[in-house]
Amino acid sequence: MFSFAVAVAEKTTNQPTKMAARVLSLRESSQKVLKMMQKETVILRRVQPVYTATGGLLPKPEQIRFPVLKVLCVALPFLYTGATLSKNAAAFLEENDIFVPEDDDD
Repeated sequence: MFSFAVAVAEKTTNQPTKMAARVLSLRESSQKVLKMMQKETVILRRVQPVYTATGGLLPKPEQIRFPVLKVLCVALPFLYTGATLSKNAAAFLEENDIFVPEDDDD
């Protein structure tokens, strides 16, 4: 479609018009952008095999036992530690008059 407009403009005036030149430059710039995107876009897909080379099924993958319990055992101590540090830091700032929250009487 774009090349048709350029060809029509060139046949009628022997020189590309401003509009045809803009269409041509737009087309070239969009092609450059597409080429750059194709070069930099790499999609890697890792698929675990299901069958052996001879066609037999592989054994089931190992499942994690007690996943929720393990997550809680890791997350809760760090949440508690962060909350304790925050509470102590807020008390220190208020005690030394570095930051004192104001009470609004609305």
